[in-house]
Amino acid sequence: MNGSQRCLVDTSAWIETLWASGDQAVRSRVSTLTADDRVVLCDQVRLELWNGAAGAEQRRLLRNLEEHLGTVPTTPEVWALARDIARSLRDRGVTVPAADVLIAACARHHGLGLIHRDAHFDLIAAAVDKTAAAGKAGAIEEDA
Repeated sequence: MNGSQRCLVDTSAWIETLWASGDQAVRSRVSTLTADDRVVLCDQVRLELWNGAAGAEQRRLLRNLEEHLGTVPTTPEVWALARDIARSLRDRGVTVPAADVLIAACARHHGLGLIHRDAHFDLIAAAVDKTAAAGKAGAIEEDA
């Protein structure tokens, strides 16, 4: 990821960032990127965060995020890329949650880095990198 690239922060990294028990290194990374106006959301991450919000304080934090961060669209092209990635994973005998495939596709389509704490994205990146070596796609992620 280059020094000015915008990033999509996955739910796994947001959990580390927003909740008191989260990993300090992840919190610092996401906070720095957010302060530099380099963080965006996607609809799937928003849904996952709202689904996991427990209580008024967490809902207040999520409303604040949505007010201050942009959201990249999940376009028909993102869905098509997600299908291609899912098929590539399946061809390699790799199974990951469809939501993670969609998030990875959204980051890839919009040219975003992907900040995460989820091993599924490492599996997705490995499959996409192998496809890239064959001339079909490029790398999609960065671990936090």
